[in-house]
Amino acid sequence: MTDRTTYVSLAGVRERGWSDEMIDSLLGQADVQGRDPRRWSLAPVRLYLLARVEAVERTPEFASSAVASRAWAASLAAAERRRRAVLAAVGAAPIEVPRIEVAELERRAFRHRHRLEAARGPGGSGQGTRPGGKGRGAGRGMVPSAMIRWQVGYLRYALTRYDCLLDGLYGDTGRAEAEQLLRRRVYEAIAAAYPHLARECRRLMGDAR
Repeated sequence: MTDRTTYVSLAGVRERGWSDEMIDSLLGQADVQGRDPRRWSLAPVRLYLLARVEAVERTPEFASSAVASRAWAASLAAAERRRRAVLAAVGAAPIEVPRIEVAELERRAFRHRHRLEAARGPGGSGQGTRPGGKGRGAGRGMVPSAMIRWQVGYLRYALTRYDCLLDGLYGDTGRAEAEQLLRRRVYEAIAAAYPHLARECRRLMGDAR
């Protein structure tokens, strides 16, 4: 029979397979809080009577909670493994940027931008064109900085196939971290392939952080 004066610490309860949620819901308030009656110590403690812990461990509520807790822990472990695998894949995948002559890249960026504006409907702003510039062909009447942004935007769109590397990441479990890593790698690849776009890529990487 267990000694009624035998206590187990919070760490000891956890070692017996209890999660913090199980401790709160099944044990509730500790039997001793503050000073350890077994020894002199300035450090505050939470102690539970071992007899009470063992009694709860024999209940159906404990058994069902333990099963649920193990399933949740396994789910978290699987999500962490997936997060690490995706980050490794994103970090290792070669980002192949299409090589296009600058004049052709400008034409494609111009067409891509205006397709986006058309898809937005009447609210499309057409920002970046000077009055009278729209409709005269790629680059004519353009503010140079706007064309730079459009080229980067087009190339980022052309590389969206790499977004599949994020498949399997849901919610907050590493997805934001993986998305940021992918964005950085894509913009670094664009900057390396098109040095005249490097400054804009650095700006966007700064925004991503």
